[in-house]
Amino acid sequence: MAHTKLWVLLVLFVCTLQYLAATEEEKPTPEGEEECRLLGKFDLRGYVEAENTDHVIGGMFPIHFRTILEEDPTSTPPMSPQCEGFNFRGYRWVKAMIHAIHDVNKNADILPNITLGYQIYDTCYTMSKTVENSLAFLTGQNETTPVFRCSSGAPLAAVVGAGGSTLSIASSRILGLYYFPQVGYASSSLLLSDKYQFPTYLRTIPSDNVQSQGMAMLVKHFGWKWVGTIAADDDYGKYGVKAFKEKIDKISKPGEICIAFSETIPKIYSRTKIQTVVETVKLTNATVIVVYSSDIDFHPLLEELIISNITSKTWIASEAWVTSALIARPEYFPLLGGAIGFGVKRGHIPGLKEFLLDVHPGRDPDDDLAIEFWQSAFNCTWPNASIPYNTDNRKNVTGHENRVNFTSDHYCTGKEKLEELNNTYLDVEELRITYNVYKAVFAVAHGLHKLSLCDTNVRPGPFIGTPSSCASIDEFEPWQLMYYMKNAMQFTVLDDFVNIDTKGDVYTPYDILNWQMNGTGDIAFVNIGKFNCTGEESFEFMVYNDSVFWNNPASANPRSTCNDNCQPGYRKGIQQGKPPCCYDCIKCAEGQFSNITDARECNACPEDYWSNTDRSGCVHKQVEFLGYDEALGTTLIVLAIFGACVVLAVTGVYIKYRSTALVKANDRELSFLIQFSLVITLMTSILFIGKPVDWSCQSRQVSLALGFSLCLSCVLGKTVMLLLTHLAKNSKVAEKARMVFRPIFQKIIVVLSVLTEVGICTAYLIIKPPHMYKNTQFQNIRIIFECNEGSIVYLCVMFGFDVFLALQCFLTAFIARKLPNNFNEAKFVTFGMLVFFIVWISFVPAYLSTRGKFKVAVEIFAILASSFGLLGCIFVPKCYIILLKPLRNTEEIVHGKAATNDKSAPPTSASCTSEVNNTTVSTVLED
Repeated sequence: MAHTKLWVLLVLFVCTLQYLAATEEEKPTPEGEEECRLLGKFDLRGYVEAENTDHVIGGMFPIHFRTILEEDPTSTPPMSPQCEGFNFRGYRWVKAMIHAIHDVNKNADILPNITLGYQIYDTCYTMSKTVENSLAFLTGQNETTPVFRCSSGAPLAAVVGAGGSTLSIASSRILGLYYFPQVGYASSSLLLSDKYQFPTYLRTIPSDNVQSQGMAMLVKHFGWKWVGTIAADDDYGKYGVKAFKEKIDKISKPGEICIAFSETIPKIYSRTKIQTVVETVKLTNATVIVVYSSDIDFHPLLEELIISNITSKTWIASEAWVTSALIARPEYFPLLGGAIGFGVKRGHIPGLKEFLLDVHPGRDPDDDLAIEFWQSAFNCTWPNASIPYNTDNRKNVTGHENRVNFTSDHYCTGKEKLEELNNTYLDVEELRITYNVYKAVFAVAHGLHKLSLCDTNVRPGPFIGTPSSCASIDEFEPWQLMYYMKNAMQFTVLDDFVNIDTKGDVYTPYDILNWQMNGTGDIAFVNIGKFNCTGEESFEFMVYNDSVFWNNPASANPRSTCNDNCQPGYRKGIQQGKPPCCYDCIKCAEGQFSNITDARECNACPEDYWSNTDRSGCVHKQVEFLGYDEALGTTLIVLAIFGACVVLAVTGVYIKYRSTALVKANDRELSFLIQFSLVITLMTSILFIGKPVDWSCQSRQVSLALGFSLCLSCVLGKTVMLLLTHLAKNSKVAEKARMVFRPIFQKIIVVLSVLTEVGICTAYLIIKPPHMYKNTQFQNIRIIFECNEGSIVYLCVMFGFDVFLALQCFLTAFIARKLPNNFNEAKFVTFGMLVFFIVWISFVPAYLSTRGKFKVAVEIFAILASSFGLLGCIFVPKCYIILLKPLRNTEEIVHGKAATNDKSAPPTSASCTSEVNNTTVSTVLED
């Protein structure tokens, strides 16, 4: 906002001067009175060589670091501020420009027969001095009347400068009003690419838009997620950091890279504000800090950081300070060692070292800059010199009200050797900005050269509405030169191709530099990579990771995050009010996992998998079914096989004694069928053991139902005959029915019952058969392999028919239980049916209340218990008589023709006697 007001006031000031000048032209000028009125004088220092030249190139360089602050005068006219703090680097840039102009003048291929001069001023790295320089270029004199150029020397062609981006913005706003070409060498602010605001500004250094892209890619390359930024309080720093943040957002995912803090270095020194920045750096957990600042602005902050002994930080340097001798000092290495920065392309300028050595204050007593350079370089005082300010180790010896003179303890002899000087002035190994200065001069020269080649005899020139469509090299307007510099500005300097686009920008590669200490204790700028922008969206990025020096105890790539990484098994949770890079680590829920660091969300495990204890992966769920190798499964198999063996043993007894009366009684074939069905039911229980598959699920329930239907239908055939025998006592009709009811009808009952069950089972298997089912509903950590019974309706009908048969068996046997005979089989059938019902009624709640393999075990127990109950109640009593009481297994006793004295033997139903008219009725049913 302050800068905007300054520009508005500046424009108003210029417009006012123009208006005053116009009104002065209308007034008659008295004889002997000067036409121009001098409004003020600027105290400008620099180098001017305009005599005997055809054109002059202006230059603005920070030969000093700052201006001397003075209180605003109230009783004396305002004076132009003076400067202090000699800048060896800026002085080298001045010499590089002069050397470049000499090279152009010597070059027969560029501007032949044209001699260039120079007009170079010191900006003192301040905006006020830069504005003074710009006005001086417009007037040709040190006067504040910019609408007239009153210089008697060669015309000004263009201006090179003015150093920092803020200074170039200030000067370009003024020079742009008159369309004076301006070529920058160190101003990289992306704001200068706006041709609406700065129509005549070109540069030989890439825009910060390119550098910010490289910084963002560097941060992403090393995996840094929590980065701090520090910017100088000027257009260069603020717009540079702004561009860096935009590039970070563009190349990274949301929340991947965040800005930990953004601090500003005050332009005017304030220890309180600087200490605030230091405190932020000290307290932050960000280990990577991007600094967008010039070396001059960064230096005061650097001094405070050294005092605070801040270490183990990795600094990302902009091109303005990465190779600066003011910053790259061994005493700063504990703080800045391992810094990574972007240096503009380095070049070698032939003859520059010799030209830099060709400086001596004794050659020109009026060259106060050379004298000040000599005094500052060798820490001495030049005899009879009146240089009022030096900075390094000076003592106050005299003074007056507004100005203090400093001097050294000893005088300069003039025999000091520059070759032995070790400072940035003679450092020609890292010519980066200096090389840009050299290219900027050649850019102006090539623009003039193109202008001079225009010949209307060959083809019409580009300018319309002028006496000649071509501009004359001897007399042209600034905007005419700007035409050639703005359109297709391509040239070669020292075998280096330079291409300035229509926005005034160039695309040259950056060297990625790493601060390392060499063997002599000096700081070396080791090239660890390269970044090149060949277009707005075309980039080449390369870093040699093994060459990087890391200034931390681990000597490794630093980890820069807001908090600790979320390890596998955890996910990131948002912290309210904080950047997305700050998060809580939340353990994945059961059944979910994360196998990467800093996972944003947990993934669900596949269907048959479950998360492990650490939630870092998925493992197969525990599979549960009643296996053969389990103790319970083995026990049930043994019981089933034992029961089947017992049944087979009974069958063997029946086969052996098949001719005896007891075996033949009440249909021997039905007894064998009952034994066969019991074997089926007992062996069917084995199908319930093992891993369920579709065929086992379909066969076990069906075979169980068929087995029970065969068994119960056979029992029903027996009990019906017993019922008729019981009813025959009191009913002749029942007696006739009993006599008619032959064994074939018993077998018909069995066949019809079994066929009915078969029909039900067939429909069940066809319409909706059972199938294997992985049950994960009750336990997430395991899969219960069980059978889905398919249609519950058909299942109920299928076993309901068995229940119906069992009820019929029970009712008929219960009615015939009091049949007065020696062996009442109906009683034992009744007991068998009671056992059957008790088992299966108990089975229902137990079955519904269990899960997994125990549910299967309950059903197997019910099958075995009911089978053993029927076996014990129906066949054990008969086997007892057959094997242990063979005397009762005779025709006489079975037919009731002989009495028995053996009271221990149970009666037999084979001889059902009743006293009807004192006669014995034989109820023996033979096969």
